Amino acid sequence: MDRTDFILSSDSARLGRDTRQLARRAAAGELRRIRQGVYAPAAVWDALKFWDKYPLLVQAAASTLQNRTVFCRASSAALWDLPVLGRSLLVHACTFDDRGGRSRAGVRRHFADAGLLQVDERRGLLVTSRLQTVLDLAAFESFEQAVAALDHVLKPQPGLAPLSKSELDAGIGTNYSASAARRIRAALDFADAASGSAGESVSRALMHRLGFQSPTLQSEVFDARGFAGRPDFEWCEDRLCGEFDGLVKYQKPEYLQGRTASDVVIEEKRREDRIRATGRRVIRWTWKGISCSARFGAYLSAMGVPRQTRPACRH
Repeated sequence: MDRTDFILSSDSARLGRDTRQLARRAAAGELRRIRQGVYAPAAVWDALKFWDKYPLLVQAAASTLQNRTVFCRASSAALWDLPVLGRSLLVHACTFDDRGGRSRAGVRRHFADAGLLQVDERRGLLVTSRLQTVLDLAAFESFEQAVAALDHVLKPQPGLAPLSKSELDAGIGTNYSASAARRIRAALDFADAASGSAGESVSRALMHRLGFQSPTLQSEVFDARGFAGRPDFEWCEDRLCGEFDGLVKYQKPEYLQGRTASDVVIEEKRREDRIRATGRRVIRWTWKGISCSARFGAYLSAMGVPRQTRPACRH
């Protein structure tokens, strides 16, 4: 689905049609009201995964705004295909009015200095640059969101070169307050290109915040037959491995690589069995498991994940 599938009440009005008909079709379940004045076919919208809906919400907002707008923060991040945590429906856009930002019709405005703003175009919309978008997330969002975004951009992505830590640090400049710059640098120091997914990044950031020892990422485990597997996390002195199970590996084509979800589950089970046979324990968690930091911390403690009382092992 793309924005050409949207049905705009403004188009209906321009053609002399009764715009109330759209509301009646939505009430009947034929359409979904995406935002004020924007509808989509219900069957098409409902078939989308949650991670595919938010960029469309941004595009829907753009279709109803009178002036061409520069989108920022989570909205720009979604258009850059950066991991965006949570399921907020709020769209974020820049304003050059120094009286500050405000929310209206689901769009939150953030003040931006026009002389410092770095603007690019993604999916036909104006957005803050990839570098500025990541720094803004690190400055104004949670540590977990910052780490997820930074880990992502440190690796090459389809059609996009990686950003280096030195580039990101240089981008801070004098564009942020001292406290925001500290938050950015704390996340930047912690960021690691070895992280395999947003869920792994969030898990690691939570471990750090909760006082657990930093694990080795993507370590290689060998058995008598050779390479056995590469767990997401390993605390080698404790012979303990951790695995984050996200939905994407069972749903997105780029992860399935021609396999069925069942194939992936079977491969994961065989890999884990071989890792366990080396004498290591393997613990697992999902997005639900990290949705509550206190519950995640209690789980890690119960499973014997070491606290920050000794330096993490290095391979």
